[in-house]
Formats: sequence, C-alpha cells, structure tokens
Amino acid sequence: MRLDYLPNIISVLRIVLVYPVTVLLLERRFDWALGLFVVAGLSDGLDGFLAKHYGWQSRLGSYLDPLADKLLLIACFIASGWLGLIPIWLVVAAILRDVVIVTGGALYYFLLHPFEGKPLLLSKLNTLCQLLLIVAVLANETLLPLPTGLMSVLIYIVFTTTLASGALYVYIWGQSYWRETHPNW
Repeated sequence: MRLDYLPNIISVLRIVLVYPVTVLLLERRFDWALGLFVVAGLSDGLDGFLAKHYGWQSRLGSYLDPLADKLLLIACFIASGWLGLIPIWLVVAAILRDVVIVTGGALYYFLLHPFEGKPLLLSKLNTLCQLLLIVAVLANETLLPLPTGLMSVLIYIVFTTTLASGALYVYIWGQSYWRETHPNW
C-alpha cells in the first residue's frame, strides 16, 4: 500500500462508520453514537490534513471525502428525525438540498462539461452547522441537557444555511449554464 492512498482509505472507513452510527442512534445508544460520530469527524480532519499537507489529493478522494460526509450526515439526520430529535421538515430540507445539488451537478456535467466540484464557502458553513447540530442532539441525549432555546436556534441556523447554500448553487450553476449556452447575451 502506498502512503498517498491513506486519505482515501480513511474516507472509506468513514463511510463504513455510517452503518454503526446509524444503528446506535436508532437503538438510542446515544453515547456510543456520539463517540463514533466524533471519531468520524476527527478522521475527516485527518484525511483532509494528510491530503493537503503531503499533496496526496486525488480525483477519487475529491469524491470520497464529501460522499462520506454526506452519507454520515444524512443518515444521522434521518435517524434523528425518525426518533423525533430534530424536526422532519429539517430532514426533508437537508435531503432536498443535496438532491438538488447532485442533480444540478449531474445535469451540468452531462449538458455542458465536467467541472471542478469545489464546495462553496456557504456550503462548508452549512456542513459545519449540520455537524454541530448532530453533536448537540447527541450530547443533549447523553452528556448534558442543552437549553431548549439553543437547540431551536441551531435548528433554524441549519435550516437557513441549508436553504441559502442550495439556492446559491442553483443560482451560480444557472448563471454559468446561461452564459455558456447563450454567449451573445
């Protein structure tokens, strides 16, 4: 095994963690779910550091890393919604945003050309807020009860960043598509 494969291997291991984290959540074993969720988060930071610091970035890694993040977040959102820990409307908004982004990216790719799939800063903020919400939900169920107001604020921040980042992708890709297909305008 070559060392430059390490970030991709870590991303694959993070994908493997999706199943046990989800099962633990659904079994209401929040302490273990939180522990594995934190391990997944730390591994995300580690693979990113290794890839950037040592130049071990790859095309495969550019797909695996965000896929691992999305699978873990969406699975945790669905399980948390199922258990009534977060509102179903927030789960639906998060899933619809990701469906819109993936569909838009695929359409852009097939209708025009391949593109560099770099996330927007607002999208990174949305992912951070989603991660913080899941950690807060799990911590609320295990370590310490958080104030209801804090949970509500986190839920609305996630909802706002979810809508805003989804709309920004649609706007940017729509503008780009329009410029490329209508160059004389």
